[in-house]
Order: sequence, then structure tokens, then C-alpha cells
Amino acid sequence: MEWQGIFTLATLFSVLSILMLTRYSADLVLMAALALLLIVGVLSPSEALAGFGNPGVITIATLYVVAAGLKETGAVQWIARHLLGNPKTAQGAQLRMIAPTGVLSAFMNNTAVVAMFIPAIQDWAQRLGIPASKLLLPLSYAAILGGTCTLIGTSTNLVVDGLLQSERDIHLGLFELAWVGVPLLIIGGAFLVLFGSKLLPDRGGVREELDQVRKYGVEVEVVSPGPLVGKSIAEAGLRALNYGYLAEIDRDGRLITAVEPDRVLQAGDRLYFIGAPECASELRRIQGLRPANGNVHKLDVANHQRCLVEVVLGQEFPALGKTIRDSQFRTRFNAVIFSLAREGQRVPGKLGDITFRMGDTLLLETSHQFVEQYRFRRDFLLVSALNDSTPPDFRKAPTALGILALMVLASASGFLPIMEAAFLAAGGMIVSGCLTASRARRSVDLPVLVVIAASFALGNAMTVTGAADWVVGGLLGLGNLTPWQVLILVYLLTAMFTEVITNNAAAVLMFPIALALSQQLDVSVLPFAVAVMFAASASFITPLGYQTNLMVYGPGRYKFSDYVKIGLPLSLIAGAVSVTLIPLIWSF
Repeated sequence: MEWQGIFTLATLFSVLSILMLTRYSADLVLMAALALLLIVGVLSPSEALAGFGNPGVITIATLYVVAAGLKETGAVQWIARHLLGNPKTAQGAQLRMIAPTGVLSAFMNNTAVVAMFIPAIQDWAQRLGIPASKLLLPLSYAAILGGTCTLIGTSTNLVVDGLLQSERDIHLGLFELAWVGVPLLIIGGAFLVLFGSKLLPDRGGVREELDQVRKYGVEVEVVSPGPLVGKSIAEAGLRALNYGYLAEIDRDGRLITAVEPDRVLQAGDRLYFIGAPECASELRRIQGLRPANGNVHKLDVANHQRCLVEVVLGQEFPALGKTIRDSQFRTRFNAVIFSLAREGQRVPGKLGDITFRMGDTLLLETSHQFVEQYRFRRDFLLVSALNDSTPPDFRKAPTALGILALMVLASASGFLPIMEAAFLAAGGMIVSGCLTASRARRSVDLPVLVVIAASFALGNAMTVTGAADWVVGGLLGLGNLTPWQVLILVYLLTAMFTEVITNNAAAVLMFPIALALSQQLDVSVLPFAVAVMFAASASFITPLGYQTNLMVYGPGRYKFSDYVKIGLPLSLIAGAVSVTLIPLIWSF
């Protein structure tokens, strides 16, 4: 192997290490790798930038617009209202939820499906008296499983299909993957229904704990000189608040936790109140108090413009590792943090001293513009606006679903390739008024597209430098392996990658290895490519491996161990079903 192959493997190892061990965004890391391979001469410009013109990547970008049209019209909520019903048990609720979620995820972006279903499932669980924790993680898993049923169900399928087209001129049909995807959805769904109630924790979701969550910390300081200096707590009127209570006083670094009514206030005392959102407004009306360190926990927004928003911190949130006070959250996002929950529990202590971590669930008070501004940003995985003044236009839901059905029919019948059908569907969403042009532009998830396209550069480098052949030689040197054993090996490697890096990057990086393996064995590449598709989507063991898993992490009040407990057996089931059925459908 020449220096170009060694350099490519070193670059690949560096990329994997950075993605696993740091918080740098995947699009930044992979674009840096692309630039490096281009600058040192490992790849030509056309080879480095081939991913940006791949049909699969363009199709994904177009389908984001189609999914946005379904989201804006509330099509998913419209379906949920008609299909969820009123089951009596947790198992019945799981069954009624998994079926429509899986079907919807087969035809639209599963992240959008989960984002729209979360508030509906929370309300439904509360109405049925079932803990939300019994439903939200199965919701994520059902969306992942459903995405494997069709070519457009997940971006991973489209990426690998695009690679097959460019490398072997092989075009997969829209429903060709259903031979494995549908049994996988049925068997995986049955496992969730039969064992989910036993393996999942019995915790209420954020909505069930809303009274607790809405108790948040307000820090104020006694102004000097001012009317409260020298007065007792009772005389200052701080014992008779309607919406909060005084929890502790910080006096020159000394914490006074048992605050008596006759405790005399001193200049510079920092008072920490816990209460409902209205507590901050109540404290503002008391002369002699000011927000501590300028952290006022109430927005300067008229009441009719306020809403409560639940968000989950994503891996690209800029203040991870910083305290709430140091992050200047209110200034940066024009939003106030009411409460922060982590691993299902409200984090105790002073709100300003809490350090942000990925997966934290925040309850914010902000303006309605926040929802529009950050809906498609990757700082937050926006869960729901609790008091949303701009509900979906349900009158357009049948139109949006009709456009989706026509797109599927045109592609499945062979009348149009999936990319052209997606273009027409996206245009139909805009022309019919299901989606505005500005929201269509914002719906395209550019970082995801950059990750996919930049990953192609690494995949191309693995092929043109011979690095993939070298890796394959090492794998085949393990022994006299049969094609079926090699298929299992490809599946396992891809499944391991997808748990620690993005599923699309895992698929693109494993494809050249799968291609080289098929060439060395002198067999068809199709079973190996399909194995990469299914393994890259089979991310169940950690909340970080798939975006939908992280989205339900906070609202379901889950812990990391919850994912391992139910995700590990589900991963084994998915692997067993996949490697058993794939050779039967696509022979070696």
C-alpha cells in the first residue's frame, strides 16, 4: 500500500476518534477531512466533491421539503388522532402506536415523525394514565424500524442506493427493501409490545411532571442602599409570596438554608426562590430587589406573546460544559430557563450553577418567534411548544397526504424515478399552500447533507488508494470465511460504527469495504450493500447513536441504562433477522 492509502487510513482513524471523543460537529470534522484529502493530492476535485452531486443526497434534500409539508399541515397528528384510540393497557397502547409510526416512517423522515408524535403521545399517555416512559422509547425504535421498509424511509437507504448507482449502475426499487424491512418491523414491534412494559422504566414524562418542572429557580439580590436592608424576611413580605418560596440565602459565600421569618436581610444578600413561573414577576414588584448578576428569569415580552417550549440539548449546542450563568443563555437565545431535567430528574441546586450536558431537557419561556427560529437549527432538538399560538393547518392535511401518496405511487409503479417524484412532490407542497417557500428552505437540514456528501470523499479515498482492499485483505486473512460469514462481519462492523458516529457516515465508510469484499469473494455486492443499509439504521443501544433516541431521552425521563436494557436485545434481534433474510432475497 502506497503513502496515499496510509494517509487515508490515518485520516479515517482521526475522523472516527474526533467524532467519538469530542463534541465537534460531524459536518465540520468531515469537511475538514475532505479538504485535507483534496489539498494533499489524495483526491482530485471531482472525486472529493462527488458526494454533493450524488442522486441519493439530492433526493434526501428534496424529501426534507416533503416531510416539512406533512409537518406544517399536522398530517401526523391528524393520523394519530384517528388511529391511536383508547387502549386500556400499556401493551395495547404500544401496539396502537408502533403500527402507525412504523408505516409513516417508511414514507417520511423518521426524525420529523418522532418530533410530531412526541407531544401527541405525551397527551395521549396522560389521558390514558400510562407512564410516557413506556411509550416514547418504543416510538423512537418503531420509527427507526419503519424507516428500513422502503428506499425513502431513511436517508441511509438513499445514500447507499446512490453509491450503488454510481459504482454498479444498480437501482433499487422503492419497496425492494420491504422483504426484510417489514418482517423486521413486525418482529421488532412484537418484541417491544411483549417485553417493553417489563424492560422500560415506570416514569412519567415531562408533561406528567409539569407541576414539578415548572418550579424553577429565581436569584435576586438585596439592593444597597434600599428599603429592605435591615428588615426581616417577614417584614419584607418575602414569606407570603403566592407563587414561590425562599429556599436559601447566600451571604458573603455562606449558605443559609433554614431561613427563619425573623432573619434580618443585609445588603448584598443573594436570595434564592423556588416557584412557578409567575414567581419572578411577583419578585419584580418588590422594591429593593434586583436580579442577581443580571440574570432575570422573566422575559421582557408581553403576556400574549409568551409560550413555554421544551427543548433537548443536542451535541452542537454551543454552551455544553458551561454553567447556565456563564453561557449567557438569555442574551444569546432570548429565552429564559425555568427548569432543567437530567436523566429523568430535576437537577437540584442553584439554576445558574448547573452545567449544561448533552441530552438535558429544558423548559423555557420565550416568544413564539423562538419556535420558528430554532425549529430547524441543530443547537436544540426541539420537542414541542407547550403554548403554541400557531397550530398546524389541519385543513391542508389531506392534501399533504395525497401528495405523498402520489409520490409513492409514481415511484413504486416505475413511472418516475424517486428523485424526480420527490421534486414534483416538494413543488406540490409549496404550490398547494401546504408549505411556504421560506419554510421549505429552512426545512432542508444542511449539516446532515454536508455530513453525507463529505463522507463520500472518505469513501472514494478508501477505494482509489487501495486502502479498502488492504482492510479487506486483513478481514479475509482471519480465516477461510464463507460469504455468509463475511456478511455477518460487515453487519457487525457497520452496527458498531453507527452507535458512535452518524448512521450516514457509517454507511458511506463501510460501503467501499463491502464492495471490495464482494469483489474479492467474486460474489454480488447487493447482499453486502443491503446489510450496510440495515446495520447503519440499527442504532438502539445508546441515546446518541440516532437522533430520535436523543429526542425522547429527556421527555421520557430515561437513563442511559434504559437504552442498553431494551436496545441490546432489539439490536441482536434486528441483526439475526437481517443476516438471515438478506441472502435469501439477494443471493450471493
